Amino acid sequence: MVDVFEQVEEELRSDRYKRLARTWLPVAGGVLLLALIAALAFWGWDSWQTSKADKASVAYDRGLESLQANNPVGADAAFIQAAKDGNGAYRSMALQQRAAIAVQANRIPEAIAHLDEAAKATRDPLLSDPAALKAAWLAMDTETLEQIEARLEPLAREGRPFSAFATEALAMARLQHGQVAPAREALLLLKNGLDTPQIITQRADIAIAAIDAGAPANLGAIVRAQAALPVAPPAPAAPAAPARP
Repeated sequence: MVDVFEQVEEELRSDRYKRLARTWLPVAGGVLLLALIAALAFWGWDSWQTSKADKASVAYDRGLESLQANNPVGADAAFIQAAKDGNGAYRSMALQQRAAIAVQANRIPEAIAHLDEAAKATRDPLLSDPAALKAAWLAMDTETLEQIEARLEPLAREGRPFSAFATEALAMARLQHGQVAPAREALLLLKNGLDTPQIITQRADIAIAAIDAGAPANLGAIVRAQAALPVAPPAPAAPAAPARP
């Protein structure tokens, strides 16, 4: 009798396992299939991004070589290709280089447009903030003070990588529009700031002295000098890694 009961119990367990297998094996198989599809899709996307970064790197280097050969037309074409093929970092750098070419040709509105686009191309403030700052300097002679403040105030916030440069630009813009007191106050804070870069401290000191003398005649020269600074960081030593989603 014991053997009979054990046989019956074993058959019941076997039937139960079969039912469980029929129920869950298709589900498990579907999950594994989806995981495989996702892995293959990510691999394909990653390979595509790496290929684009490689192409952008080659085009960007070609643009730099064309600039060294005094061929701005060829350089601009190469930077257009780099911006098209590259990730956000390469796109931002290439657009900033295009802006530099436009500045050299005195196409200031075009340069501002390139810089505005470069600032939006990446979320990395080390790349986006210099582009936005440069655009603000170039726009000072054509835009209202309110427009310039809207450009610069986010860049001047504490913690931004070029906060001191943006604060200096704000002071210059306000001084340019006759707001001498707030401009001097900002410059004084920069002059005495412990974290202010030395070059900004020196320029702030010169500007304060000019204000106190009642004749900030060097303002135009300062603005023009700032607008003539390079607008793009150096090329990376290796292709930028593609961004992960």
